[in-house]
Amino acid sequence: MATFTSSLPDDILKQLAAVASRLNLPKNRVIEKALRVYLEQLDKAAFAKSYTQMSQDEDMLQLAEEGMAEYYKEIIDQDEN
Repeated sequence: MATFTSSLPDDILKQLAAVASRLNLPKNRVIEKALRVYLEQLDKAAFAKSYTQMSQDEDMLQLAEEGMAEYYKEIIDQDEN
């Protein structure tokens, strides 16, 4: 595990100390958990943004529609068997 040193505003440090005390965890564990959650949210936002961009791409829409038509055909074929 690497060591990281940073400066934080006093109000954030006070909140961090209070949360760490309340949860009975070291401050670095609280920071680690908060950073993991934040990074996951960034990934989710990027994923959602990519879908938004794809929804405006005519080629992607056509590809999706063709895929849905094929999927529908497979469902109908299965129902008939």
